Amino acid sequence: MNFEDFSISTNVKKAIKDMGFEAPSPIQEKVIPEIAEGHDVIGQAQTGTGKTAAFGIPLVDKVTNDKHVQAIILTPTRELAIQVSGELQKLSQHMNVRTLPVYGGQSIGHQIKALKRGVDIVVGTPGRVLDHLRRGTLKLQNVHTVIMDEADEMLDMGFIEDIESILKQVNRDRQTLLFSATMPFPIRKLSNKYMQKPKHISISKGEVTAPSINQVYYKVLEKNKLDSLCRIIDSEQVELGIVFCRTKKGVAELTEALQARGYMADGLHGDLTQTQRDQVMKKFRDTTVEFLIATDVAARGIDVQNVSHVINYDIPQDPESYVHRIGRTGRAGKKGMALTLVTPREMKHLRSIESEIGMQIPTQTIPTIEEVVEKQQATWKYQVANTIESDVDWSMYEPMAEELLNEYEAKDVVGALLMTAFQGTSNIEDDGYDFGETGAAQGMVRFFINVGRNVELTPKKLAQEVAQLVGISEKNVGKIDLFENFSFIEVPEDAAPFVYEGLRHSRLNGARINLEPAKPRKKR
Repeated sequence: MNFEDFSISTNVKKAIKDMGFEAPSPIQEKVIPEIAEGHDVIGQAQTGTGKTAAFGIPLVDKVTNDKHVQAIILTPTRELAIQVSGELQKLSQHMNVRTLPVYGGQSIGHQIKALKRGVDIVVGTPGRVLDHLRRGTLKLQNVHTVIMDEADEMLDMGFIEDIESILKQVNRDRQTLLFSATMPFPIRKLSNKYMQKPKHISISKGEVTAPSINQVYYKVLEKNKLDSLCRIIDSEQVELGIVFCRTKKGVAELTEALQARGYMADGLHGDLTQTQRDQVMKKFRDTTVEFLIATDVAARGIDVQNVSHVINYDIPQDPESYVHRIGRTGRAGKKGMALTLVTPREMKHLRSIESEIGMQIPTQTIPTIEEVVEKQQATWKYQVANTIESDVDWSMYEPMAEELLNEYEAKDVVGALLMTAFQGTSNIEDDGYDFGETGAAQGMVRFFINVGRNVELTPKKLAQEVAQLVGISEKNVGKIDLFENFSFIEVPEDAAPFVYEGLRHSRLNGARINLEPAKPRKKR
């Protein structure tokens, strides 16, 4: 199917072509015909699937020459309101459709003047829309379409009561559209109350994460996490990257650590004022900042087209957050990368995410220093050549350069300088632990576990538990000795640190366990 197959006006098709869209996305293909036929629709799709155009295309086609507000779109954040408004303006570029975003942080006087001049579509945050309704500067009695975008985000931000207050003031003879990545009970309750026999349309689990997003995860030890991140991003061709942390403190610490290592990074979290937030986002959009470090809450509503990488520095606690996060890359038909760092204790979160999205996320090993250097060579060579040929005044470094070149070979000086510049990412302790001699077979490490048959363990069950908890294949688990009250298990040396961190003080068959490197068997 292509856009020519839809029953939409020539002007809208022309705008779609101008925007470079070639074929509808899965959500667009399913939703646009239903909206065009006048049905209420519940669309389950996350950011990045093309849902704005899915409701925007039939909406702008439906706008008439009537002199009143004809549609209201509610969004959780000002950033999303601006983004949706901009998308609608592009879709209606060959038509006389007036769209206005209304949100807090902008002069309400400016918005009132625009509303008085006449607006067809209002896109706004619930708080500011309510403010206009109370002032009488916005009237919704003639609205023919109501759209709730990212409804689950609005729920999380406490906007449900505001949304209900708005819906009570809208013309009852209307079409209502609701879009949400997830469908928690309060959202279903809202749809039951305010929608008329809605058509439920969802993207299959395989489509939810979008085929244009390449997903991988890296097994990392907590102590090596920062150095592992640096190795990974140095081995990737990052255009713009969003790095997610779980807490505001984590954002601040990681931002400071990356800046100290010379990365162009800035943080975005809930303690920033709107002015500070706008400044950070402007630098990110202008690519003055290469990496945006953010919490889930702070990242709501962010829409930047050229995000090439989403990196989960902290794995999200729930699958829904993972879907939201990675939807910020792979936009507008471009390829995107979603990279997740997983510590041993977080494997269970990864497994629940895989179950939700209906696919197994492949694992990759942390790049070696040699691999990173090989990938970085062209970049470094360009940067050095560019500096030499530019008008930058680096004369202050000439005396030191001459001194070094008088004492050492030129290639040794250049090599040492490159190594010094890169030393921040060479500190990974590949084994992380020295387990010493454990009496295991060659290339293996033997562990003692303080439970056995007394908790109904069998060798197969123990191998399965270990494999699942730490992300290794059952085939890689070595010899298992099972006794009544304790067990021994052998695992490969490279997996041993992960097994140690993942299983120590964990649970097997519901029993809390302790795991320690085994002492070698005494020779008789």
